[in-house]
Amino acid sequence: MSASGPAPSCVADESADASVELAEFARSIAACDLCRLSMGRTQVVFGVGSAQARLMFIGEGPGRDEDIKGEPFVGRAGELLTDIIKAMKLSRGEVYIANAVKCRPPENRNPEPDEMDACRPYLMRQIDIICPEVIVTLGRFGLQTLFERPIAISSVRGQWMEWRDIRVMPTYHPAYLLRNPAAKKDVWSDMKKVMTELGIGI
Repeated sequence: MSASGPAPSCVADESADASVELAEFARSIAACDLCRLSMGRTQVVFGVGSAQARLMFIGEGPGRDEDIKGEPFVGRAGELLTDIIKAMKLSRGEVYIANAVKCRPPENRNPEPDEMDACRPYLMRQIDIICPEVIVTLGRFGLQTLFERPIAISSVRGQWMEWRDIRVMPTYHPAYLLRNPAAKKDVWSDMKKVMTELGIGI
C-alpha cells in the first residue's frame, strides 16, 4: 500500500548535522498555538532519540507523565515500549520516538482530526530530518496521520505498508498491550519483521 502525494524530501545525508536541525526545529515550535491543545499543555512534547535513527516509532499523543517531563512514552506504556526496543537489541537512544500530536489531549482523550491536522506538518518535518528506513506506528492515530485517512489498526497490523518510500509497520499501542497482555505476542511478531528488515539478528 502506498501513500498518495509528492515524493519525499527525505534523503539520508549523514554529513548534515541532523541533530542541530532537529533541535532548532523543536525550539521553533515550542510556543505553538495552532490548535486548542496548546491551551492546557505544560509543554510541547517534541520527540526523543537519535536524529540519525534507522527506526522511528510514532504514537498517539502525550499523556500526563509525558506532558510533565516533556518526553514521549515515559509512563507505564513507555516502560513497555522501552522493553520492546531492548528486546529488539536496540536502545531508546538509537531509535526516534514521536507522537501524532505534540500536546496532551485533555483527560487523555483521543486527538481530534483538526488537532492531528495542525500537528501533521511537524511530524512530517521530523521524518524529513531523521529520514528513517522503517517507521513503526503504535496504534491507529500515528497510522492515520501518515496516510491521511481512517484505517482500522486491526485490518493492517503486522502488514508492511509503504509511505513515501519508507517501510511502515503498523502495530498495537503499548497502552493497548497493558489492557490486553495476550496481544504482546502479536507485537513481538511484528517487531521481528522489523528486525529482519533492518538486518538485526533475531
